[in-house]
Amino acid sequence: MQLTKPSFNWLRFTSIIKKEILQIRRDPPSLAIAIIMPIFMLLLFGYAVNSDIEHLSTGVWDQDKSAESREFIQNLVNTKSFQVLYYANSYDQIQELIDQGKIKIGIIIPPDYSHLLDKGESASVQMLVDGTEPNAAKTALTHAELTIQHQALDRQQQLLAKQGVGSFEPSISIVPRILYNPNMKSLVFNIPALIGLIMQNVTAILTAFALVREKERGTMEQLVVTPVRPIELILGKLVPYVGIGLFSFSIVLLTGVYWFGVPVKGSIPLLMLLSLLFLITTLAIGILISTVAKTQLQAMQISFAFILPSVLLSGFIFPRETMPTIIQWFGGLIPLTYFLEILRGIFLKGIGLEYLWRETLILSVFALIICTIAIVKFHKRIE
Repeated sequence: MQLTKPSFNWLRFTSIIKKEILQIRRDPPSLAIAIIMPIFMLLLFGYAVNSDIEHLSTGVWDQDKSAESREFIQNLVNTKSFQVLYYANSYDQIQELIDQGKIKIGIIIPPDYSHLLDKGESASVQMLVDGTEPNAAKTALTHAELTIQHQALDRQQQLLAKQGVGSFEPSISIVPRILYNPNMKSLVFNIPALIGLIMQNVTAILTAFALVREKERGTMEQLVVTPVRPIELILGKLVPYVGIGLFSFSIVLLTGVYWFGVPVKGSIPLLMLLSLLFLITTLAIGILISTVAKTQLQAMQISFAFILPSVLLSGFIFPRETMPTIIQWFGGLIPLTYFLEILRGIFLKGIGLEYLWRETLILSVFALIICTIAIVKFHKRIE
């Protein structure tokens, strides 16, 4: 009777971890890249990255529901800076839509809006602006003010035509309120995103060399003839880099908070927990790359082929709602897309899992799928 080997052996698994830690200790340049490079990149890009755009997701609470209020909304839409996605029934609903990240702009039209305009008096429209994206906020305010000036001029001309010549006074005004980032500093928007982007790039590249290095040194054949199973090898190689990644993330986080002065408004334990989930995902991507690449040069090339789309399509530079639908779908396949929502939500809005559960669930699915593919892919290579 032949006994079957257990599917997972903890002794073999911990042996792989110890072996990988020894290799890391013998390779100081790689360790330096993992710890020093993120800080260097954050300092470099923190001062260099800036951005600007249109079709900002907008919610409207129209309490007047008149021809004049509809005209005002349509004039905003005509600027192409606003895209009305939601019509709310209360101030709290507008606030919640912004908290959930569903809209960037909230327009609140008072119930006496058309009445005041008909009397020739000034009417105020309130605009709630999500200041976590300062460039988008500035664009929205600028275009809203221009729209109001144009509409006020039209209204005044109509009144003058009826009543005779008189002095011009704007009949419509806007009362802006910037949420989360009142001063609309680009730094406050950029630093959390930079932390996510830098950690993705460094960890993915670091682990992309893990298995390739074994092949080039000739030690892969030695591992293949041992009883070590693919799942034990992959997870064993992953664990030490998770520790390095968390340590590196903590340093970069402290740099962002204390050097650049961007505070974390939400829960730090939650931020660390979700960052751990993201690091596992990006490290698994690196491991997957290393199972495909035959040389370290190939691993580097594949890594950069993954990094560039993640910069452009994740919402790091350009708001995703301004992109064509098919491009948004491609961006939805990138884990960084969801981690940026988590970072900005916890950093700037101070929100928790009640608003971030969707992004957390998607990241968990990514981690599970990518780890599974890496294990299966490696298993096929050694058969």
